[in-house]
Amino acid sequence: MNIQMILGIAILLPILAGLLLLFLQGKIANRTVKCVFIFAVMAVTSALVIRLMLVGDYEFVLWQLTEGLELRVKMDSLTRLFAGMTVAAWTLGGVFAFEYMKHENNEDRYFGFYLIVMGVLVALDHAGNLITLYLFFELMTLTSLPMVLHNQSHEAVMAGLKYLFYSVAGAFAALFGIFYLYAHGAGRFFEEGGYLLSMEGYTGTVSMTLLVLFLLIVGFGTKAGMFPMHGWLPTAHPVAPAPASAVLSGIITKAGVLAIIRVIFYTVGADFVRGTWVQYAWMILTLITVFMGSMMAFKEQILKKRLAYSTVSQVSYILFGLSVMNISGMTGGLAHFVFHSVVKNCLFLAAGVIIYKTGKTTVKELRGIGKQMPITMWCFTLVSITLVGIPPTSGFVSKWYLAMGSLETGMSALSWIGPVVLLLSAMLTAGYLLPISIQAFFPGQDFDYKNVEKKEPSLCMTVPLILYTAAAVLFGMFPEPFINFLQNIAAGIL
Repeated sequence: MNIQMILGIAILLPILAGLLLLFLQGKIANRTVKCVFIFAVMAVTSALVIRLMLVGDYEFVLWQLTEGLELRVKMDSLTRLFAGMTVAAWTLGGVFAFEYMKHENNEDRYFGFYLIVMGVLVALDHAGNLITLYLFFELMTLTSLPMVLHNQSHEAVMAGLKYLFYSVAGAFAALFGIFYLYAHGAGRFFEEGGYLLSMEGYTGTVSMTLLVLFLLIVGFGTKAGMFPMHGWLPTAHPVAPAPASAVLSGIITKAGVLAIIRVIFYTVGADFVRGTWVQYAWMILTLITVFMGSMMAFKEQILKKRLAYSTVSQVSYILFGLSVMNISGMTGGLAHFVFHSVVKNCLFLAAGVIIYKTGKTTVKELRGIGKQMPITMWCFTLVSITLVGIPPTSGFVSKWYLAMGSLETGMSALSWIGPVVLLLSAMLTAGYLLPISIQAFFPGQDFDYKNVEKKEPSLCMTVPLILYTAAAVLFGMFPEPFINFLQNIAAGIL
């Protein structure tokens, strides 16, 4: 098969399989057959994406809409990074959901949309120009909305509407920027390092271009939970099923990161933005979000909502690394994209295990839970240590590069304010995650140790937790090959 056919199957297979599940809702009596079918679709899609990642770089027009308006796809190092993480996280989350969704209604509908979103994300990761990026970015919002609305309670419906309104508002702000860039001759393809400064045919003014770039950053940053458009995230995550919360936090929020990278570093170019008010405003917004998200997580008592506020903070670590616009910061941001995805997927899945096996949803209820499910809580603890940034886990590596990138900017106050905020956020992260583990394993003398009932989950839930935990630790212990790969990406686009 040629590249076009392989990519087409990788996109359409999960979408068509998801539509089939939606059409056959409640008509597949044998649940084992259904789960095998879903797993086969995810496995084949993952294999096809991996095959494409090994082919080498390529670029072609997927669909010609009109003259000058085309859907273009692209394979490069950034596509490999995001597409690889997408299929890995989606497959593990799907396996986990085979067990978790037993206690939820309408699981056929859930898995139907779950597969559809997988295909849409594969297309989004391969987007080769701004129109393609925007189209699949919007499709991702619309197709992931039913996962937020899943239990159809009043709270879920309100959360889904909030998710939709924020996402659409952000996307429309970004669309205005895309309109402006296209109208003045830019955005029809992506190029490492950007091309606006060297583009002879670009007719836009510098001041207006900077304004639309800021709108693009804020608009796409809405999906990443960046202040002031972060409000949807802590509302949507707690009401969605735990495996949906995991991929919302670990993967879908990163779509905003991918979009910003493609705009700033592959369309415009870092040199166009570096030293302007847009860079300063972007850095300030990310630091506000990092600190604010950590503070809100520290105060929150509902476990999944605490993890959601944590995502608000941690995704802006990535955006901060991008905003400093040097190799160290970019390397740290891309590394944190991977490490945070691994960690937050694991944390939400661990929360899902607790909810599934005990029904407990608040932090105060988790006293002694480590005696009931030690494997789950050991995974929770190790990835929590990773998120804090304690060596030798992977979180330390990414935060090291983020701090170094900030200090290397030479931006007077901001160059040192960045590391200070990162350190304060790390302390708050320890404050809202580690006490959960301490209370889980050391509940105190008045705890009834004799009547502890073991409640470890099945292998469908345990294996993804263990794999995520192993990745979080091993990436930190042996980071050099991966960091070298990320540094090559950073060097190419700066």
